[in-house]
Amino acid sequence: MKVKYIGESFGVDSLTDGCVYECVGVEGDFGFLRIVDDSGEDYLYSATNPRPLDHSCGGGRWEIVEDDPIGTLQKAIGRGK
Repeated sequence: MKVKYIGESFGVDSLTDGCVYECVGVEGDFGFLRIVDDSGEDYLYSATNPRPLDHSCGGGRWEIVEDDPIGTLQKAIGRGK
């Protein structure tokens, strides 16, 4: 599964606006996406408003690039709409 981050870039090794990231899982009843971010490691980010834990920026949103056959990302990201 793949998603594109749309929003304010944050952190040296976190998320960058316009970049496509591999989503290796959905956790917490679809509340979080496990994303391989700019650090090359996988971390949990909100499915509906990915942003730093300290809320130092407004964050952004995900755009689905590639979902799995059962629409896992659509279910997770769509819950916030």
